Parts: sequence; structure tokens; C-alpha cells
Amino acid sequence: MTQTYDYDLFVIGAGSGGVRAARLTALGGKRVAIAEEHRVGGTCVIRGCVPKKFMVMASDFAHQFETAEGYGWTVEASFDWPKFIHSKDVEIARLSGIYAANLGKAGVDLVHGRAVLKDAHTVEIVGKGQTITAERILVATGGRPWVPENLPGIDLAITSEEAFHLPELPKRIMIAGGGYIAVEFAGIFAGLGVETTLIYRGPNILRGFDDDVRAHLAGEIEKRGIKVILGCQHQAIEQTETGLLNRLGNGMAIETDVVMFATGRVPHVKGLGLELAGVDLTPEGAIKVDAFSKTSADNIWAIGDVTDRMNLTPVAIREAVAFHETVYRNNPVHFDYEAVATGVFSQPPVGVVGLSESEARHTCPGEVDVYVTRFRPMKYAFTGQEERVLMKLVVDATSQKVVGVHIVGPEAPEMIQLAAIAVKAGLTKAQWDATCAVHPTMAEELVTLKDKQHPGNVSAG
Repeated sequence: MTQTYDYDLFVIGAGSGGVRAARLTALGGKRVAIAEEHRVGGTCVIRGCVPKKFMVMASDFAHQFETAEGYGWTVEASFDWPKFIHSKDVEIARLSGIYAANLGKAGVDLVHGRAVLKDAHTVEIVGKGQTITAERILVATGGRPWVPENLPGIDLAITSEEAFHLPELPKRIMIAGGGYIAVEFAGIFAGLGVETTLIYRGPNILRGFDDDVRAHLAGEIEKRGIKVILGCQHQAIEQTETGLLNRLGNGMAIETDVVMFATGRVPHVKGLGLELAGVDLTPEGAIKVDAFSKTSADNIWAIGDVTDRMNLTPVAIREAVAFHETVYRNNPVHFDYEAVATGVFSQPPVGVVGLSESEARHTCPGEVDVYVTRFRPMKYAFTGQEERVLMKLVVDATSQKVVGVHIVGPEAPEMIQLAAIAVKAGLTKAQWDATCAVHPTMAEELVTLKDKQHPGNVSAG
């Protein structure tokens, strides 16, 4: 006898990946439901990329006003934090509504509530006494901020998620962390006039990025007024009459109004009932999946940050498409994680695709050619500002393919999107060189770099 279920597919988590998978499957004629315990849109739309980018753009105006004065403008400006937060919240609500409406148009049933697995085919909506069965289940619950729970006073700190809703702009803030979230928020608050300190336990910010990028950005954000403390971490946070006292491992004690921990994110698996459904986790606590996003349970898949493969919104969306093609269109597809571009919306921003110099030297079969330039952009040369751009090409000397592109400077994320096409296509350095430059632009440096950097040498500034 054939088992009947309430739905063909039940998706847990209505973020970018879950929504895409649900819509595609429903549009293909299947019965689909999706559950979301917060707001439709997930981390990226509600508490991540989108509101953060609004904050980055708002905070960068201070730097633009400073530059404008060098061009003859007289600028008198003030910033209204409550007004900005209200406008941001209105736009986020609009975007969330679009996501929900698109689900409805596709024929997806939206369940508001926390869904937990009871077995391999059954979910329960917590607090509603509702159970739902499905032939297949897709877990797309994303990640959540991680904080050191045993740190004295950690309950006094906030994470990036609370930073989007601060009732007022602090005068002083300390941000713990050295990843992209930490450096992005450091730029945001510094740009809005907040006295900003960034503390990180490692030797330099942006672990995992190219060393030249890390060193260059660290210098550039300090030019923006951010105090950077490296090789150090919190010992305790204490409430005082005038703020929060940050006691640090190097003996320093710094008082601020807000302490924000941006020390990484972890897969959101707690309390999902995965063990009841036979879903295994990796040693690091992510849902274990194969190349096609299938878990250890025959009818359960997982995509996005909850699998901790490559935690980027566009990747989760591509994983969703691959899941749909594989499961519902009899077209086995898995996402290719090679040469995926990423942007860090620090100030100045970073754009990266492909291998760092260190990675290339460990993975390329022969030698590696490196081309680096550092220069002051035309815009700032006119005003005398000291901000400098870094551009770096990493080339496999044997094949002459460009295997890595690294940019720190204005519009770096915009440039890296197009550079990623060339890297993904496997174009050679000669083909980059044969591309005529667009002048005068910063991007023309990418196709005019001629001098190799010798190992151990520091390129001229």
C-alpha cells in the first residue's frame, strides 16, 4: 500500500535557499509547505546582508562628505539614527512581504511557527499542536551567532542581530571578532561617528583571506579612525555607572557604551529533532550531507548555512536549484564550489575570487606568479586623501591561468563579480593582458599589471 502524506515536500526555514527550493518545487506541480519561526526572508533579508548593506551605505556618507570638501563643496550634515532605523525596517518589511507573496503565488503553504522533526516524515509545529507529514523534507534553517558562553559578563554584550535594532547610536563601541561581520560593523559604526575599537584574538583580521588583503585592509580601516587590537581577547565585561568595562587579556581596560560580539556563526540545529529522524551531524555540528545535499536519512536534504559548506546567500540559492533539479527533475546536479566570488563590505570594501597566494602555492603543481599593485585612486589623489587601493592577481605559472583575484578599494565587490567570470572560465594572464583597458578607471589596473612580484618582496606602494 502506498503511503500518503500531507505534502510532497516540507521545507524548514524560509530563508533564501529554502524559499527558492519551495517555489521551484511548487511551480513544478508538487504539494509544498514551508515553515518559518521568525520572518520570511531569513538571515540575509532580515538580519544580514540586506540591512547591513543599508547601514554600510548610510555610514559611508561621512567619508563622501569629507571627499566632497576637497572638490569645492561645503557640506553641513547630521545623522538621525532613529529615522534611519525606521526607514530600514520599513524596507525590510516590504522585502519580507515580497518573499511571502511569491511563495503564495507559487502555491506554497506558509506555516508560521517553529517546525521540529518527530521522525523522518513528520514535523511538529511547536506550541500549535499541529503535526504535518511529508514525503521529503528539506532543512534550510541557516546559522546563528556564536558567543563564548563562559565569558564573565557576556550577557551584557550584543551580537550583529541586535545591532540592527539599537534604540540609539552609542558614542563608544567595542567589537570582538576579526571576520567579515566584525570588520563590516566596525566600518559602519566608525562612519557614523562612533568611537570604535575592534579586538581580535588572531594575528590579523579576515582569517582565510590572502595575507596582502588582510594587512592592507587593517591599515586602511585604521586610517578611518578604527582602533585595532590584535592578538588579544576579552577576559570579562563589567557594568559600570557610565558604561561597560572591557577587561582584556593584555591588561587593558576600555570602557564603551556597547560591546558587540561578531565571533562567528554556527549552524542552527539545536532542538530540530534531527536525531529522531536519523540525520547525522559533522564533528563541527553542521548537518552532514553528500555532494547532492542529501543527509544520512533517505528522504531528508539540507542546504545553506546549516550545512556549513560555503556560507553565502547566492550559494544557498544555487544549492536549492541543484536540489530541485536532482530530486524533482531527474537531473542530478551538484553545486561547484570552485572560484566563488565574495565581497566584504568593509570600508574600504574587499572583493575576492579564487585562490589566495598561499593556497595557490600549496595547490598549483608548479610555481606561482604574483602581480600586485597599490595606488591612490584618482578620486583621492585630487583631494590629497591617503586611502590606497590593493589589486593582486595570482597566476598558475605552468598553465598561466589566473587562479585568484584580490581587490581592496572602492567598488571592489562590483569589480570582482566580473573578474569572477574570467577566473571561472579559466582565462590566462595573456588573455587578461589582451583585454583593452577602460581609462580612466581603477579596474584598468587588472588588465595592465605587467611586473611579477618576486617571492619575499613587498610591492611598491
